Amino acid sequence: MTTSFQTNPYKLSDLMRDCHEGKLQLPDFQRGWVWDQDRITDLLASISEGFPVGALMTLDASGEVSFAVRPVEGAPAPSKDIEAYLLDGQQRMTSLYQSTYSTVPVATQTVKKRPIKLHFYFDIRAALDDEVARSEAIVSVPEDRVIRENFGRDIKLDLSTAEKEFEHLHFPIDRMFEAHIWQQAATAWTFEQMPERGKHLELINAFMQGVVRNFDQYQVPVIKLGKDTSRAAVCLVFEKVNTGGKPLDAFELVTAMYAAEEFHLRDDWKERRKRLVSAQPVLEKIEPVEFLQAISLLHTKEVREAATADGKDPPAISATRNSLLQVPLAAYQKYAPMVEDGYIAAAKFLHSLKIFKARDLPYQTQLVPLAAILADLGNTWENDSVRQKLARWYWSGVFGELYGSATESRFALDIRDFKPWLSGGAEPQTVQRASFEERRLRTLRSRLSAAYKGVHALLMKSGAQDFKSGQPYDQAVFFDENVDIHHIFPQAWCKGRGIGPEIYNSIVNKTPIASGTNRMLGGVAPSLYLARLTKGNESNPPIDPDRLTTILASHEIDETYLMSDEFADFMDDRRQKLLVLIEAAMGKEALKEAEVPSDHEEEDYYAEEELEAAE
Repeated sequence: MTTSFQTNPYKLSDLMRDCHEGKLQLPDFQRGWVWDQDRITDLLASISEGFPVGALMTLDASGEVSFAVRPVEGAPAPSKDIEAYLLDGQQRMTSLYQSTYSTVPVATQTVKKRPIKLHFYFDIRAALDDEVARSEAIVSVPEDRVIRENFGRDIKLDLSTAEKEFEHLHFPIDRMFEAHIWQQAATAWTFEQMPERGKHLELINAFMQGVVRNFDQYQVPVIKLGKDTSRAAVCLVFEKVNTGGKPLDAFELVTAMYAAEEFHLRDDWKERRKRLVSAQPVLEKIEPVEFLQAISLLHTKEVREAATADGKDPPAISATRNSLLQVPLAAYQKYAPMVEDGYIAAAKFLHSLKIFKARDLPYQTQLVPLAAILADLGNTWENDSVRQKLARWYWSGVFGELYGSATESRFALDIRDFKPWLSGGAEPQTVQRASFEERRLRTLRSRLSAAYKGVHALLMKSGAQDFKSGQPYDQAVFFDENVDIHHIFPQAWCKGRGIGPEIYNSIVNKTPIASGTNRMLGGVAPSLYLARLTKGNESNPPIDPDRLTTILASHEIDETYLMSDEFADFMDDRRQKLLVLIEAAMGKEALKEAEVPSDHEEEDYYAEEELEAAE
């Protein structure tokens, strides 16, 4: 990461001129952000008294790092070539340019966030009065420069002409850097219109010396990053100084860099996302940075393979922020259609695992390597043997709980290892390193847990059928019947018998059930709701007892324990059955509770429940 910088003072008037001419512009990743009128007033007051208002940070625009740019808000189309990008100080420069250099009303807002357009004035008498705070000497007036009262019927202060400004001794701050012209006109008007002009001229002259002179001589420290500053350094620097609004991400920077080549990444992404999400609800939370990460995986994989073929030291496959900033536009254009197809294939694959909604997706992050792998495989993934290995890799990530943090390095290993595995190579690191402990089933209680969601999907994948309708949970039934995960031994029943939520909320006591079926079961003992199902009523015909046994078995439930309301025995039995499902999905045995050493450190899985409770 390369960067060099210099710190020098610049006259405020020169900075304003650079903004006006376009020598100093904003990189397009800078978001618009409007200061309210009180903050603008305080800024102007500070400068008028010579107080510091903080340093600016710019980037030399003559280097290799190039961004699409836009003028400071309110500035005209640039008349000069850009010399520097403004990285930090956007709000201050925008506020100062609009209030001191442009005669267009300042687009600001009230403290209650109501948009408003204003002009700012110094009340000359108040500005020269030591008993008046300088901020109170600054007057904001409406767009027509007339302050009204009594519901608009009476004029309190009219500054709509220069002559009225002279008369009322109110200096327009938007004339700050041509104040001498205003002063000359004010002096001439005073000689013509005011017989007793001595005091008037004295106040104007004192104001020019005591206030305007501070603006003329004011210098702002500017930290200028050199032209050798790398893209990664720009991103890091901007994140450090950007303390307001949404944090900058790599997508914003890449968007600005591609725009310099006249490619509109944001528009391209918007269209791709629309296509992905409209037909695939499971993809509705996809983020643009994730899409770029999948592209970076494929691009850096290609670069690595080319280097290996040439006998060179192969660079790493990567999806880090820095690698995203290095993806050239040509690589994006090459791989974006492939990655889009990869995400569509990922949705199809997830549907085959009975994962239909983004809410039920165990890991949003695991979609990145999944889409990249599928893009790399093309139609090969439809082959049964490939799908089997893909499912094993996916469930290993879910039940091994491997995609919660430090995911970028795992992404790279996944795309590196998966394809060779199909040709007899070693198992991917995700498959090798994944492990599941039986006791984890006791602590899986939260929707925020990937393994919790994994069990939910795995039950539907294994053929779970609805208690009432007997239908397997395909995509149509899932959405039409509003299938969700619900308690088997109801909460009300458990609470009535002193069973704590840390036990009855376990995934072992939950299973996928349609919302209508769950309402019918109610909060009664399992033996009672099973009797309701086999007895039936006017709106629900009875279910044959043998058929109900089969339906319950499809959920890995032994009806014996439900008929006798034996909660503890049911939990032990079903935990073993769920463990078998998980072992089959991962292709390896789990660590049994009896095998865990007595001094084995207990992991803290309770934080996820606290998070869920706080939502």
